[in-house]
Amino acid sequence: MGEQGIHIEKIVELGHPLLIAGFDGWGNALNVSKSMVSYLVHCLKAEMFARIKPDHFYRYDEDRPRVKIEDGFLKEFSTPGGAFYAAKTGLGERDLVILVADEPHLRWFNFVDEVFTLCEQQGIKTIVTLGSMYDNVLHSDRIISGIVSDPELFSRLKKKNVIPINYQGPSAIHSIIQSQGPKRGFHCISLWCHCPFYLQGAIHFGLMATLGNLLSYIGEFTLDTETLEASWQEVDKQIRELVNSNPDIQTVISELRKAKVRGSWESMKGSIKKSDKVINLTDFLKPS
Repeated sequence: MGEQGIHIEKIVELGHPLLIAGFDGWGNALNVSKSMVSYLVHCLKAEMFARIKPDHFYRYDEDRPRVKIEDGFLKEFSTPGGAFYAAKTGLGERDLVILVADEPHLRWFNFVDEVFTLCEQQGIKTIVTLGSMYDNVLHSDRIISGIVSDPELFSRLKKKNVIPINYQGPSAIHSIIQSQGPKRGFHCISLWCHCPFYLQGAIHFGLMATLGNLLSYIGEFTLDTETLEASWQEVDKQIRELVNSNPDIQTVISELRKAKVRGSWESMKGSIKKSDKVINLTDFLKPS
């Protein structure tokens, strides 16, 4: 057996835990996926117990290491990678293992095999992966779709208005976890937040709040999302100011609203062409 790509630094004792995984990269529109797991780590005071060895799963020419240099001295050097965190929740609630990582570039099957082994060691039976994608939706919408490994799971998700995914095309690391997990005996859920394509360069805290509430329902733990809602109110106010002064974005939103009135969210998907106006919010939003 070769050297392992996930290094467990200490043993943690958890009660009936589940894994929640979020990745930066292809499936992280408006930074919802990775920000959500980072929020869980912060809010639940989770402690790091295992790290991904970056040489095993990342290409540095694809995602170059970052440095910080001050006055001619190298102060910081960091590579792409990720870590696993353990969160102990309230009495009678399920504990969590949280994976915060950049999406691997290499050896996807080896990566998920090592993730599954870690889950088995921790007694984890359910794996939830998080993703976010740009779509023809309004910034005021909070649409989440999902994939599950068995019908019982979806009956629970439908109670929270999660839409079943219909899709063919390129995939992310989430798909291999979803494909291989049931073969190892895991219940697998993949949740995807739908972000407005016409807004980029900011975090959609509103979607994060909705996703956080959904995760607390699935995982049977308590999570405070009021901070996320308050952050979204500030961002939403700035977005509305931008929209009011931008005719191109007003037209895009008007067309999406018309499609929404005509029918369901599915009818909105074909209403706007990919060449329509896109605004990068970092050029416009005021610092918080």
